[in-house]
Amino acid sequence: MNTKKITDEKDLQTAFSIRQKVFIEEQKVPEEEEYDEFDTLDAACDHILVYYNDQPVGTGRLRIVDGYGKLERICILIEFRKFGLGKVIIQRLEEIAVEKGLTKSKLNAQSYAEGFYEKLGYRREGEEFMDCGIPHILMKKQFN
Repeated sequence: MNTKKITDEKDLQTAFSIRQKVFIEEQKVPEEEEYDEFDTLDAACDHILVYYNDQPVGTGRLRIVDGYGKLERICILIEFRKFGLGKVIIQRLEEIAVEKGLTKSKLNAQSYAEGFYEKLGYRREGEEFMDCGIPHILMKKQFN
């Protein structure tokens, strides 16, 4: 298991392919809602890939929003979800946030994953809301 910061168009397309399979095909998120202006190499965010046996199987990105490192578009191909890769993605995105001088992070978690994020130090804020037809909750974490 290792991660890689995306620095070229080929790797960015690999991340998009993973997001296509997870969010659009599996979770039925409309394609026009999945991709946005931050899905470029020159955007104000960092994209990563996570590998299992040298195969890219997950992705995520980090943006700076209102002083927070905002973790977004975190996903892993379904057949690789049992190997602890979600934690690897979160930890790497948090490392990037710290490298950028940030002291806190936030994310909009799909509600079913609240317990997963709680184990990683995130705390729920506010009420559940719908995003792309999927229940979500805002979660935040302060770094030490």
